[in-house]
Amino acid sequence: MFVDRLFGLASPAAALRRAITLIEQERGAEAFPLLTRAAKAGIPQAEYRIARAYLEGAGVPRSQNEGARWLERAAAHDFVEAQTLLAALCVRGLGQSGGPAGDASGAGRLFTTDAPADPDFVSALKWARRAAEAGSAEGQALLGYILTYGPAEMRDLEGAHSWYERAAAAGCPQGQLGFALSLGRRPGNEDTPRQVAEQLQRAADAGLPTANYLFAIVTESGTGVPPDPVRAAEYCKHAAEKGHRAAQVKWGVALMEGRSVPRDPVAGESWLRRAALAGDAHAATLVGNLYVQSGPLPPNYAEAASWFRRGAEAGDKAAARALASLYLTGAGVVHDQAEAARWLRIAAHGGDQAAQADLANLALERNGAAEDLAREDLAHVVELFRQTASTGDLVAAHNMGVSYFNGVGIDRDERQAAQWLRRAAEGVAEAQYLYGRMLAEGRGIMPDLSQARTWLTRAAEAGITDAQVTLGEMVANGRGGPSDPATALSLFKNAAAQGHSGAMFALGAMHGNGHGLPRDRRTAQEWFRAAAERGHGHAQLMLGRYLASGAAGKPAPEEARQWLERAVAQGILDAQADLADLATPVRSVEAEVTAAVTEDTGMLISNRASLPNA
Repeated sequence: MFVDRLFGLASPAAALRRAITLIEQERGAEAFPLLTRAAKAGIPQAEYRIARAYLEGAGVPRSQNEGARWLERAAAHDFVEAQTLLAALCVRGLGQSGGPAGDASGAGRLFTTDAPADPDFVSALKWARRAAEAGSAEGQALLGYILTYGPAEMRDLEGAHSWYERAAAAGCPQGQLGFALSLGRRPGNEDTPRQVAEQLQRAADAGLPTANYLFAIVTESGTGVPPDPVRAAEYCKHAAEKGHRAAQVKWGVALMEGRSVPRDPVAGESWLRRAALAGDAHAATLVGNLYVQSGPLPPNYAEAASWFRRGAEAGDKAAARALASLYLTGAGVVHDQAEAARWLRIAAHGGDQAAQADLANLALERNGAAEDLAREDLAHVVELFRQTASTGDLVAAHNMGVSYFNGVGIDRDERQAAQWLRRAAEGVAEAQYLYGRMLAEGRGIMPDLSQARTWLTRAAEAGITDAQVTLGEMVANGRGGPSDPATALSLFKNAAAQGHSGAMFALGAMHGNGHGLPRDRRTAQEWFRAAAERGHGHAQLMLGRYLASGAAGKPAPEEARQWLERAVAQGILDAQADLADLATPVRSVEAEVTAAVTEDTGMLISNRASLPNA
């Protein structure tokens, strides 16, 4: 310290030299007074180093304002590094100093939080150009960036290309990246892809995250370099580790699916989660999807809702629609159709056609959520459907059919609905299902049970769970063709595997009554329980009856009461009588079982509900 005081009394240049030595020894607090002496003497390098000290919090409290103030002073004294750094801060909206260097009015801001402002491209252009013209490769790269991405009146792509090229030739990684992107935007020749890949690799090997990610893309596709998925995965991993969000998503998906790397679902989910927490909307949606699908992670609808909400709030329309779906079903969130309508509207306005159809269908229900939908909004949706359908788009034709059937945004017309759905059924599985239901029920078209089974079969084979359930009911009861209990059972199982509570109830009914199959009341009770736990009112009734009567084992009257009370709360009137019977049991166990079996069969047959909203 005594030596440092002596240097403080020496020349400003000597003080600066001693300060630099102390900084290299990571003794920033001791170096700062010496830097101050040199800076006040007007030495630009000292001014620059004071600015860096404030920006980095090295030896003094961190202050963006003070850092920018001293950078301005060093830049004005033609210190190139200060000009480059100040230009970069201006681009990020962090270059406002608020006053001249040394202004006492800035002292009060030393301990405040520096909030970024809007980018100051005018100042950034001035300082970047001065640094670039002085020969700074970093300044040249930054100037190229400003001329490419700055305000429209400031852009000069030809000038940007020239500055990028100069920076790249000087070995600046940022210049190499910018030059590669500029080459890719310009009309090129057969050698251009190789040049792009070469510049990207140089920037990637220098450690730039974006360059690592882009080089992974071209290496994977074989654009300008031989295709090499394994090498591409390595570069993608490097970019992900350096915080590049798109690379984190790509690397996470690669690990989840085992693309060119050993499959590791846990690590894959971790990378997707990291990108989502950093603000990547698509990553949040992917994480949400992991929690609603059967796969390496157990289903967790509450967790899925949290991630879908994060993605939706960040602007991902698929996440908004997925969140709306959870609100419609009450999976992981409270059942709330008004909230579902809000998220569907956000997705629909973002251009999601499926959400547009869902929004129109929701309006038909007239249950409160529909009141939030303006008539002109719905009319706009229908007009969009019509315009798109006129180009041959089958999804839009399906949406037109739904709109006509529901009378949303257009006068209700089941005949027109059937015509549009028939057109869409040539390629849209949902339309095949709806058209099959209309044929089965004679809605807008002459009933034809045989043709209904044909279309429902196509939809069921395409994975439409409602089609599997509807077809299963027709096959079980011999409607439109021969009865085939084994096929019906298979259809119900497929739908149940997708979480369809009605299919679970039907499986309980088939196992409980036999229905052409060996009777198995224990299995029936298991399926009734699965459906009841998902809120199926009649399944709650049947589970209560089985538990009360001991149809599948030992009677459990207290648990039976709980399930019957849930059924009553859902408006299942028959459950009230069963609750009364629990209080005053008069029927034998066999009589209870017989009643349960009769109800099984009746409910299976009555599973033919009216055509639902699609």
